Amino acid sequence: MQIEVSRSDVEQFLSRFTVRVSDEEGASEHEVTLSGADWDRLGRHYRSPEELVRASFAFLLEREPRQSILPSFDVSQIQDHFPEFDQVIDRPPA
Repeated sequence: MQIEVSRSDVEQFLSRFTVRVSDEEGASEHEVTLSGADWDRLGRHYRSPEELVRASFAFLLEREPRQSILPSFDVSQIQDHFPEFDQVIDRPPA
């Protein structure tokens, strides 16, 4: 599984990312937003917002197939579906 993250837009309080997830069966593209507040809250173990978004997708892909991931969402919404998200993502990357 390959996860490519590129920042597509930066506003004062929000960054937008295009995420492409590909595997041997195909690819999907997702539009993801990350607020400055969520970056401050969750990003302390990551070098960049892109790295946090990539880790968030790795988290999702451990729990559901790529085709089940919404085409557009905010990182803060992951916690609504997976209550352990904040706790898991706040650990230093391996």
